[in-house]
Amino acid sequence: MRLPTWLAQHLAALRALLVFTVLLGLAYPLALVAAGRIPGLADKADGSLVSAGGQTVGSALIGQSFTDADGNPVPRYFQSRPSAAGDGYDPTATAASNLGPESVVDTIATDPEESTLSLLTQVCERSKAVGELNGVDGRRPYCTTDGVGAVLAVFRRDGLTGPVTRVVSVNQVAPAAPFLARYEGMPVELAQPGEDYVAAGGLVTPIRGDAPAEPAVPADAVTASGSGLDPHISPAYAEIQVERVARERRADPAAVRRLVDSHTTGRSLGFMGEPGVNVLELNLALDRQFPAR
Repeated sequence: MRLPTWLAQHLAALRALLVFTVLLGLAYPLALVAAGRIPGLADKADGSLVSAGGQTVGSALIGQSFTDADGNPVPRYFQSRPSAAGDGYDPTATAASNLGPESVVDTIATDPEESTLSLLTQVCERSKAVGELNGVDGRRPYCTTDGVGAVLAVFRRDGLTGPVTRVVSVNQVAPAAPFLARYEGMPVELAQPGEDYVAAGGLVTPIRGDAPAEPAVPADAVTASGSGLDPHISPAYAEIQVERVARERRADPAAVRRLVDSHTTGRSLGFMGEPGVNVLELNLALDRQFPAR
C-alpha cells in the first residue's frame, strides 16, 4: 500500500528529526564530555580552576581584582588591568567600554551620578593612580597633572577661523586650576556643569603637554581588554610593580622578578599575541614563597 505523498513527507521529516536528535542531542554532547575526561584535558574542561589551601580561588582563564573592601589596590599583590565587565571581571557581564579614540570630552552634569568620563580622562586618571601606587612617572600626553584629559574648547570669532574669543578647559571644574593659564592670548576658563561647549561651537583641541613620548605606565595598565576578563598583564606592567610588591613582602626584588619570569608565557604558537603574566597564578606563588609578614 502506497502512503499519500503528504504523509510520506511527514514521516521522512520525523525520521530525520529522530536521527539528528540522537546524533547531535545525545551522541555528540556525550562524546565531548568523554573527551573532557581524558587525562590532561579534565582540568581545562572543568574551567581551568585554580586552588589554594584546598579551596578554589578562581580560574586561570578569568582575571580578578586584588583590592580591599573599598576598592583600593592591596599593595602586596600585583594588580590586574582594568575591567569593564560589570563591577570588574564579571563573567556574566563580559563587555568592553566601547569608547574610542575620539572620546576626549567628559560629560559633566550638576548631578555627579549623571556625569560620564571620556576614555581619555579614564586613561589619565588610571595612569596617575598607577604611577603614584608604584612610584613611577604617571604622566601621559594629553593628560593634566590632576588626571583628566587636557582638552580645550576653543571659540573663534568666525567659527573655524579668526581670532580666539573664548577658551574653556572642558574636563576641569572648580575648584581645580586650569591646566593652561592662557591659550593664544585668551585666559582659560573652567567648565561649568551642564554646559555643552562642543554644541555651542567650541573647537575640541587636545593639548599634548610635556609628558614623555613613551609613558612609564604601559597601555594595559590603563585600558580594559575587549572581554573585560583578561587574566594577564604585560611583562612591562609587572616590572613596574616589582619594587612595590618586594617592599611590602620584605623580599629581594630580584627573587620577585624571577618569580614573574617563571609565570610569563610567550606568544601563542610562537607568533600570535604578546607575552603575558597570569596575575592570579603569580600572586598565589607570591603567597607561597613570600608570605606577608
